[in-house]
Amino acid sequence: MTVAEIIREKLEAAFAPAHLVIEDESGKHRGHAGHRPGVETHFNVVIVSAAFEGKPRVARHRMVTAALAEEIGNPVHALALRTLTPDEAAKVD
Repeated sequence: MTVAEIIREKLEAAFAPAHLVIEDESGKHRGHAGHRPGVETHFNVVIVSAAFEGKPRVARHRMVTAALAEEIGNPVHALALRTLTPDEAAKVD
């Protein structure tokens, strides 16, 4: 199972997202800190979930990083997050 698949599985279980996009950006970071050839290390995640209702952005990010605690640091070096409620996501469209 790839790191992206593990991330998807854990986020789906924790947040039942209405929308989830996981982009592996590891290839864009060749030569940068944390990059390891052949390993998925850098990700950009957009997640839309009702679980974020009433929570500030920092709390939402903490929720996501807690769900991915085993992956953060090894192998995940960088995780860019966009966490939205369904209402917020509807306004973006």
